[in-house]
Amino acid sequence: MSIDLVLGPRPDEPGPPIGGHDAYPADVVERLAADAAVIVGRYPQPRSALLPLLHLVQSEDGYLTKAGIRFCATRLGLTDAEVTAVATFYSMYRRTPTGQYLVGVCTNTLCAIMGGDAIIEALETELALHPGQTTTDGRITLEHIECNAACDYAPVMMVNWEFFDNQTPSSARELVQSLRNGQAVTPTRGAPLCTFRQTARTLAGVGPDVTDTSLPGDATLAGLRAARALGEDGER
Repeated sequence: MSIDLVLGPRPDEPGPPIGGHDAYPADVVERLAADAAVIVGRYPQPRSALLPLLHLVQSEDGYLTKAGIRFCATRLGLTDAEVTAVATFYSMYRRTPTGQYLVGVCTNTLCAIMGGDAIIEALETELALHPGQTTTDGRITLEHIECNAACDYAPVMMVNWEFFDNQTPSSARELVQSLRNGQAVTPTRGAPLCTFRQTARTLAGVGPDVTDTSLPGDATLAGLRAARALGEDGER
């Protein structure tokens, strides 16, 4: 017996050019420069700080702008083109304005088979959005996401890169309703949820200390248990 699985379209490769304002006001440059000095000081070569600096400027605007690119380039002695080449390679750097909560639905193979395509369709209807768009209230940006190494809890959603495991169309709708209503939501595991800009500061290394006290779940450890039962876990 054969089973035909109809999967959704592949996520579109993000392609908008980096736009926005060309330069920051002097007071913003001064504030960002103080954070940038802390970040750059952690690396033996200044240009090694480029990725966290991109998160820093993303925390300022909610996405990458020409001003952010120029700020990074100036701090690191690089050209705008060099910074842009790196920034456009990684999907975590946004090229369009992003809401307070970046809601991503994994639609890679396993999550799609387990219901990821149904979830993204449900959220498109619930939010009246297509992936890549933001609600008019500026609260939520919806997007496809690539595999986040959480296949043991498929289908998985992420909100500002925090995990929400074993989702269904119904639970996904409830989640975004809570976000839009300003209600607190708790990730399945990982750190407490914060806004997209706050998350960007954390990724830049200048945000508040965040402690992840979660432990591997039962599904994650299933393979290890099976290996140990067979005496093949590598322990001697």
